[in-house]
Amino acid sequence: MTLDGTNTWVLHRPSDSAAVVIDPGPSLTAHAATISAVLRERGLGVEAVLLTHSHLDHSELAREFAGQVDAPLRASAPDWCTGAPLTDQEVFSAAGMTVEVVATPGHSSDSVTFAAGAYLLTGDTVLGRGTTVVAHPDGRLADYLESLQRLRRRAAAGGVSALLPGHGPVIDDPVERLDLYVGHRRERLAAVAAVLAELDLSAASIRQDDLDEVVRRVVETVYAEVPRQLWPAAALSVRAQVRYLVEQGDREASAGAAGESLGVDQDD
Repeated sequence: MTLDGTNTWVLHRPSDSAAVVIDPGPSLTAHAATISAVLRERGLGVEAVLLTHSHLDHSELAREFAGQVDAPLRASAPDWCTGAPLTDQEVFSAAGMTVEVVATPGHSSDSVTFAAGAYLLTGDTVLGRGTTVVAHPDGRLADYLESLQRLRRRAAAGGVSALLPGHGPVIDDPVERLDLYVGHRRERLAAVAAVLAELDLSAASIRQDDLDEVVRRVVETVYAEVPRQLWPAAALSVRAQVRYLVEQGDREASAGAAGESLGVDQDD
C-alpha cells in the first residue's frame, strides 16, 4: 500500500549543487521521471541516497537510482547498502548538511528517522495522514511505542519545526501528532484487551491453535469501522498487539518475582 503515494524527499541547501535523496520509492516510471525532473530543473547532483526502511514502496527503485546517479545507497539493513550501513545516533555530512540517524524500529525492524536541520524525516513511523500499521512479525509494538516517545522527546526539546513523513502531507505540529499516535495505540491496546476479556482470555492464555480465530474475533470488533479489504493488514496489527500484551505480562511477572525476592513492597 502506498496510500496517496510515497514521498521521496530531495534535500539540498539553496547555495549547493548537491542533494540527498531519501526513499526513492517504488519502481514506477512516472515516479522515477518526477525525481529526475526535480534534480534536472534545480541543477542538482546526488551525493547520497538514504532509506528510512526497506519496504518496497520506499526502496524498490533505490538500487537502480543510486547506480544511475553514482551515489552510495545507505540504509539500516546491510543488504540494501552499497555504502556503510546506517547506525543509531550516527551523524554525517552530505550535500553541505548535517544529518543524524535516529533508530525508530516498530513499523519495521530496520526503520530509521533522519534529523536534518529543523526537520525529522520519519518514513512510515509517523504518517501525514492516518496512523501507521505495525504488522507481525517484523513490526513490534513495544519498539514502536518507544520510538514514538523518542521522537516526542526530541520534538519537545525544541528545534523541530515539522515532520516530513513517508506518505501524506507535512506535519507542522510534531508534539501534538506524536501524542495522538501514542494515544491511538493505547486505545487500540485497551480495545484488544477488552475483547480478550469478553472471550474470557488473557493474551498469555491463547493457544497457538486458537490464535487465528481469536485474531479474527478481535478484528471484527475492534476494526469494525475499517473497510473489510484492510482487515488482513488489521489482523497482522492485532497479532503484534497480542504479542505486546504477552510481553508486558511477562515483564510484570518478572518484576513481581524480583520484588518478592528482594523484599520490595509492590504497593509503592
